[in-house]
Amino acid sequence: MTITGELLIDGGARPGTGGAIHAVDPSTGATLDVTFGGATKADLDEACALAAAAFGPYRATSPEQRAVFLETVAAKIEAIGDDLIVRAMAETGLPRARLEGERGRTMGQLKMFAGVLRDGGWLEARIDPAQPDRKPLPRPDLRLRNVPLGPVAVFGASNFPLAFSVAGGDTASALAAGCPVVVKAHPAHPGTSELVGRAVQEAVKACGLPSGVFALLHDAGIEISQGLVADARIKAAGFTGSRRAGLALTAVAQGRPEPIPFYAEMSSINPVLLLPNALKARGAAIAPDFVAALTQGAGQFCTNPGLILGIDGPELDAFLAATAEVIAKAPAGQMLTPGICKAYTGGVKALAETSGVTEVAHGLEGGHGQGRATLFSVDAATFLATPHLQDEVFGAASLVVRAQDLAQLTQVLAALEGQLTIAVHMEEADTDLARALLPTLELKAGRVLVNGFGTGVEVGHAMVHGGPFPSTSDSRSTSVGSLAIFRFLRPVSYQNLPAALLPVELQDANPLGIARRVDGKVVLA
Repeated sequence: MTITGELLIDGGARPGTGGAIHAVDPSTGATLDVTFGGATKADLDEACALAAAAFGPYRATSPEQRAVFLETVAAKIEAIGDDLIVRAMAETGLPRARLEGERGRTMGQLKMFAGVLRDGGWLEARIDPAQPDRKPLPRPDLRLRNVPLGPVAVFGASNFPLAFSVAGGDTASALAAGCPVVVKAHPAHPGTSELVGRAVQEAVKACGLPSGVFALLHDAGIEISQGLVADARIKAAGFTGSRRAGLALTAVAQGRPEPIPFYAEMSSINPVLLLPNALKARGAAIAPDFVAALTQGAGQFCTNPGLILGIDGPELDAFLAATAEVIAKAPAGQMLTPGICKAYTGGVKALAETSGVTEVAHGLEGGHGQGRATLFSVDAATFLATPHLQDEVFGAASLVVRAQDLAQLTQVLAALEGQLTIAVHMEEADTDLARALLPTLELKAGRVLVNGFGTGVEVGHAMVHGGPFPSTSDSRSTSVGSLAIFRFLRPVSYQNLPAALLPVELQDANPLGIARRVDGKVVLA
């Protein structure tokens, strides 16, 4: 499949005239071939108009038709073959194995949502039959189902060029819900985005869907991104990126005459809590696993363990000594973009220059565009008095907070911002303490895990990849797992509709064969 640098609108490709975009090989700094053209306001307007026009017929498709469409997208992505992996490697510096795994994850997400559609649970069909003889007042016939919101904007992420990008989780869940999607490609991997975008476009055509179901835009600045969220025809948006950009676009979404849901995953340092008996029993053994999680993908994961919490003493000292020994041998990791590398270097420098913060260890020096792992330590009082120590440093840097006692450790937990994950390392003897801390942990994170690290986000039905602000802009949702479909749905109740007007999923005969809640009780198909 040839990369042309064009926008993908109305089932075809066209040059963008809104400014030039060039991908860069982060390992060398060299500009890659193909100039990509940014979208203009006219391109944006057309893409949104086509999405709005496609919404009616697309939402009217059956769950089975949309399931087949998602499976077709997955097949088209697979059919790109090695060209996709080679281009993604050049644009991101990520290794082949990682990208091949991410491609599999991307296809797996699409297939998972196909299964969700066939299951029917996402409809949340409910029927309260009429009770005309009820006293003192009769009850009307009430029936409820979920319906799609409308066209959705999706912003590709820098650190996952496949799984959180053009055909990633946001796009898959929106398309499953029945919403057309307009994607704004990430400028760091425009070629990868085009290849995947063409695969989606081919699937749209193969399944006989309206061309406006999908569009791909490039943006040479911020005008198109802001315009996409502001467009009245867009009814929701999904975003993964920095807190600064996420908050700016959230403000646009909330400032519209008709505010819309803006699901932004933004900032998390993913604390790791080392409970006393775990530290005593296996503090040194935890160290290599922690460093592996810290340095995975050069630390460029939103679930990277950027904060360690423990009670000061010889056990924590032993953990730090073991960790320092492992970090000292850790090779530098390739950063995704020159900008991310610069920001990481600046974040590490800011930590090193903060009064009361001590550098414990650092990894090996690297080459062009690489970042080396760094571990810092600080006492709890300084951490509590220094707000910027909670700022995310996107890369393989972590800060150990040394609490004087359990009371101060609890105080640190209470002061934390919202997180995607909190990991607890414990032994059986720590169970009572962990039970006491759990209510606080639930209020601080979307996922609480034991004896592990937040890196590695399973795509499943019980996964939450979200959390309280500022980890996300809406703690009630997830961007990974089957629950993500609910971000792009809303409930509609139907009162006393004639049988001829009822949606198929609410008809008495239950032709779709789905589970429904009838008169308050779940009735299986």
